[in-house]
Amino acid sequence: MKKLLNTLYVTSENSYLALDGENVVIYEHQDELGRLPLHNLEGIVSFGYRGTSPALMGACADRNISLCYITPQGKFLARVTGRVHGNVLLREQQYMSSKTEKIGLEIAKNCITGKVYNARWVIERALRDHPLQVDTERLKKASFQLKEALSRIQDSISREQLRGYEGEAASIYFGVFDELILQQKKDFSFQGRNKRPPLDNMNAMLSFVYTLLTNTIASSLECVGLDPYVGYLHTERPGRVSLALDMIEELRAVLADRFVLSLVNKKIVNGKNFTKKENGAVLMDDELRKKLLVEWQKKKKETITHPFLKEKVEWGMVPYVQAMLLARYLRGDLDSYPVFLWK
Repeated sequence: MKKLLNTLYVTSENSYLALDGENVVIYEHQDELGRLPLHNLEGIVSFGYRGTSPALMGACADRNISLCYITPQGKFLARVTGRVHGNVLLREQQYMSSKTEKIGLEIAKNCITGKVYNARWVIERALRDHPLQVDTERLKKASFQLKEALSRIQDSISREQLRGYEGEAASIYFGVFDELILQQKKDFSFQGRNKRPPLDNMNAMLSFVYTLLTNTIASSLECVGLDPYVGYLHTERPGRVSLALDMIEELRAVLADRFVLSLVNKKIVNGKNFTKKENGAVLMDDELRKKLLVEWQKKKKETITHPFLKEKVEWGMVPYVQAMLLARYLRGDLDSYPVFLWK
């Protein structure tokens, strides 16, 4: 249970939420885990299976407190709200800002700044922690190039130009990604990012985890009332969660990439669970997918200090916090969108 930005996050799978007077009460089996006054809340997000009492649902609807249901794996199920209110205005602001070059460019810049900044610090962390196992000159050069890229990104005058700078920075980062693979280099050699289909073991795992993270971000956007299909950098296509793809950028290196690298470097996974098809595509078997899902759930439970809130949060909560911060910016409560910057 964690309260952030006036939103209550209930992460225990076996929790049941009920109403007691003017309080929401969280139970696990028969034990009371905690309670909070409803008047302090704007939203409740439950990651459990057991749900909430009808009385609490009614009380939340009467008070315009959104109630969002997510599976423990991060899949969005439903969002319960009362009478239509602020979400219409929030989505109107989102649609307007996505079509306004100045605002759209500012948000897109922040997302890509987060992507490049965090990619650079993943490299810096490798230099600090494993100086004898990596090519330090190669990594230092890439880090310097990414630092220069950050300046160019801030000077972008259009989203098209920004996409170009983002692509250059991604090439620099993935150009040295193989240096971050410290163990099992034969089974997990990396010659560059490829997808649709992935052509090696590392790319197969990266694509799978990116999908998990994208789904979590899309769920978080739904929870705060934003439209995950209307983005600022990625172009809109039918069925494409463009805003989720925008917001994954700041978390891609620091969360998804470091997670996959840790599985390889700690030898939690090996090269036995992959098959190569005739067209070159590499597929993971069911055993490996299940293992990745188990480890991903463990990763989401690890805690960090959020760089903007300065509070302890689980990694699994970060997409929800970022979605809430974006919604607050669009409502005018914040001067800019505080992108997630990790060190």
